[in-house]
Amino acid sequence: MARQGLWQTFWLTRLSKPAAERVLYKHVLRARPARILELGLGTLVRTERLLRTAGGLAATPVHYVGLDRFEGRSPSDPPGVSLKDAHRRLHALGKVQLVPGNADTSLARLCNHLGSFDCVLISADTDERHLERCWFFLQRLIRVDTAVFVEQRGGQASPWNLVPKATIDDRAARTVQPPLRRAG
Repeated sequence: MARQGLWQTFWLTRLSKPAAERVLYKHVLRARPARILELGLGTLVRTERLLRTAGGLAATPVHYVGLDRFEGRSPSDPPGVSLKDAHRRLHALGKVQLVPGNADTSLARLCNHLGSFDCVLISADTDERHLERCWFFLQRLIRVDTAVFVEQRGGQASPWNLVPKATIDDRAARTVQPPLRRAG
């Protein structure tokens, strides 16, 4: 895959819309992740840009795993693409593995087979109930140097926040050990 030109890099990191996603593109350009995990793909615009950017920097194809509900979306869910359309659009951009279903059950099923990731993206489209159960499995898929970005809900100017591994470890511990209740 051809390397990105100076103009494409400038546009992606300074002018692309939505502006909040620029932090992700800057990270990919700086860190050059070889393995990316994404929970909640949405309309694939962000995913295509990320994979083109990461693939243009790597000597080997980027390994990408995307978890999404695809056809299992409810009418109240944000818009997204079908599994077939996602495969069609992404297969040439790297070694792509797409997993349909809720994030928690998909991660529980695959976590021992995936290995560790360099970059993890968690979309705000991911249902909070399912996300709470994901932290235990995510903890097993990351290293100390893994960048985990979580998209915040709402219209903030910078909705993608980098989550430290210690925070993920705390959330994972709370998932496994429910809080003690007071007797009586």
